[in-house]
Amino acid sequence: MKLSPSDLRLYAITDRRALPAGVTLAQAVEAALDGGVTCLQLREKEASAGEILALARTLLPLCRARRVPLLINDRVDIALAAGAGGVHLGQDDLPLPDARALLGPDRILGATAHTVEEALRAQAEGADYLGVGAMFPTGTKTDTVPTSADTLKAICAAVSIPVVAIGGVNAQNLPTLAGTGIAGAAVVSAIFSQSDLTAAARTLRTAADLAAR
Repeated sequence: MKLSPSDLRLYAITDRRALPAGVTLAQAVEAALDGGVTCLQLREKEASAGEILALARTLLPLCRARRVPLLINDRVDIALAAGAGGVHLGQDDLPLPDARALLGPDRILGATAHTVEEALRAQAEGADYLGVGAMFPTGTKTDTVPTSADTLKAICAAVSIPVVAIGGVNAQNLPTLAGTGIAGAAVVSAIFSQSDLTAAARTLRTAADLAAR
């Protein structure tokens, strides 16, 4: 599928551990989509391959109904088996050229970058978009070194593919990234740990729309 910058405006990344009590992942995703999420990444680090595949097959119809891409974190094999829109790969995952060869030209390939050099290499190796960060302190990944707004801006200026800010992003700090050139923001707990997921997504979508102008 073709990817436009607006598809990345509000990029939600799942984490079942963050969900309010009694809420299933499918219910949470549906609520987040109702609030304006434009791209969804299935990232469940503690789940088995079989669980992730089952979750992907559950979430895919919800995403397709709203024309929202469903991406799988790390696992090209699961993305292909589920018929998902693509994958997102980190620096230590499958090399991008190999992932692209497996995915073919039509599925989305996202990559993580922390520097201009990494960003340019990922673009050259076939990435369709970049996730850059962590921009702010985050409990999701405790071993990350914060990325400065200046570095984010430099990456956005250096590449021609869309860039998403990730890591500790919430409705309060997202406005500080305005003017950097981002296509959007990726969030986890700012949506999935909230009691009203639809309202949280709606607030973030407004902030992301403003920051990406």
